[in-house]
Amino acid sequence: MNVNNSASLEHSVSVSASKNLQIFAAAALGLIILFGVGFAPMDIAHNAAHDTRHSVAFPCH
Repeated sequence: MNVNNSASLEHSVSVSASKNLQIFAAAALGLIILFGVGFAPMDIAHNAAHDTRHSVAFPCH
């Protein structure tokens, strides 16, 4: 019995590469947000968080 696993292997490599790219993109976005907020003036960071909380109907007062 001869089974061709090349398609399965290519699919596995493609999924693995896609997964790694997604993890890297999420980490990069997280770091950008973290440093962006960390170095922003406090009133800008507070207002952004405040507006976001209100936009999803989460009370903050």
